Amino acid sequence: MTMVAILSGAGISTDSGIPDYRGPNGLWRRDPEAERLVTYGPYMADPEIRRRSWRMRLDGPVLRAEPNAAHHAIAAYESSGNALRVITQNVDGLHQAAGVPERKVLELHGSARSVVCTACHARSSMAEALERVKAGEADPACLVCGGILKSATVMFGQRLDPVVLGEAMSIAKAAEVFIAVGTSLQVQPAASLAGIAAEHGARLIIVNAEPTPYDPVADELVREPIGTALPTLLRQLR
Repeated sequence: MTMVAILSGAGISTDSGIPDYRGPNGLWRRDPEAERLVTYGPYMADPEIRRRSWRMRLDGPVLRAEPNAAHHAIAAYESSGNALRVITQNVDGLHQAAGVPERKVLELHGSARSVVCTACHARSSMAEALERVKAGEADPACLVCGGILKSATVMFGQRLDPVVLGEAMSIAKAAEVFIAVGTSLQVQPAASLAGIAAEHGARLIIVNAEPTPYDPVADELVREPIGTALPTLLRQLR
């Protein structure tokens, strides 16, 4: 049985209404200031940044988004009994919502569906925190210790969990087919997983509208829209 690993980036979720970050119409290009709202240093130091960040989460599409055809195609591939692991740079939880088992999804950058206290590390749901924001708490504090709350995601300026990264590297090394889909492959160390997979003999397939730094080592480049290209590709791999 062929071991397939999928590295998914923001581009896989754009059809679900979640904008990407670095594409031609990406969030950072449209609003460069928005990056400060998800950067750890400014977030921790400036209450106004935190208030703006909570408003962004409240108005954002992540918790309202539904899986699209690409997410469902991955779930269908896995449910057919194929060997699959998903490594995702996304924090939207849409792979799991589509039906991929939690144990098969590795979230490199955490989850926007939970919040964590930066002091005592207590976790709770994002939905609960946003209800507090709706009720008038502009910068809700931890209910356990009063510390600063943030989404349970890896912000800019924070390191990836070394255990999670180590597991991702092990998956990349073991993969026989490695599909990088909807990712610019510019953010390290996540982007290096494509190179690691190729170095260990995987067939590297990149599904992305724009060129990536790893195109020269790819076995196949797919520029077609992800919502149609990925389901077709996974049907062929079956």
